[in-house]
Amino acid sequence: MNKVWFITGCSTGFGRYLAVEALAKGYNVVVAARNTNDVADIVADYPQTSLVVKLDVTVADQIKEAVAATIAKFGQIDVLVNNAGIGYFGAIEESEEAEVRRMFEINVFGLAHMTQAVLPYMRKQRSGHILNIASIGGLRSFPGVGFYNATKYAVDGLSESLSKEVAPLGIKVTIVAPSGFRTDWAGRSANDSKIVIEDYATTAGKNAGDIRGYSGNQAGDPVRAAKAMIQVVEAENPPLRLLLGVAALKGARIKLDELKHDFDTWADVTEGADFPIA
Repeated sequence: MNKVWFITGCSTGFGRYLAVEALAKGYNVVVAARNTNDVADIVADYPQTSLVVKLDVTVADQIKEAVAATIAKFGQIDVLVNNAGIGYFGAIEESEEAEVRRMFEINVFGLAHMTQAVLPYMRKQRSGHILNIASIGGLRSFPGVGFYNATKYAVDGLSESLSKEVAPLGIKVTIVAPSGFRTDWAGRSANDSKIVIEDYATTAGKNAGDIRGYSGNQAGDPVRAAKAMIQVVEAENPPLRLLLGVAALKGARIKLDELKHDFDTWADVTEGADFPIA
């Protein structure tokens, strides 16, 4: 039987583009969205190989029902793409607790709960591939999106640990870390803090404004990103981390240089923190 993809957050962004590309390639695709009307056009030409499910990843019953519907129709889940997520702009001091908690519920706990719901089927199959959509902001932090960075660092850490747990069971994990792409992330998929502190205008405020300003003009092509993710799933030896976009690669290399500088500069102090070797 052809592979079955389960993709969350298909109304917009990477989820939408990936669902379109996967269906066009002949895969069976579960297209999940909070509002199923938003994805009706995606599946219109694929009645046999698609399934639309209503899914808010913060609602446990909806996760359970969506997974059960998938198994009922296709009998298996081969690829889980945890794409559902939101952004939030604000300096750390400006950030509102309710908004931050909501973002963690979606970006981290929603992803974790979806993964927990699908893993029993992948374990039974002794096969599967989980793609967790993180961000270059999960490897390198920026002013004005500190709590968003925190959610993506959490996704990265959880995913790396997961990869070590499930590898012996035949299940693969890939952390997808994009830079700026022409999706709705910097538009309607991200809220701004209502608290504004002037002292952060040149750091958090400027960066948030810059990100908002180039929304729709980012270098990243979401169609090419979708094709890259399919290529990773089809690869015999997929990477644990897939960077997407020139800026992502550049940013990751800068972070590596920063880490090496600090580690090497403070190596004596680091090693001196252990008990002396007898």
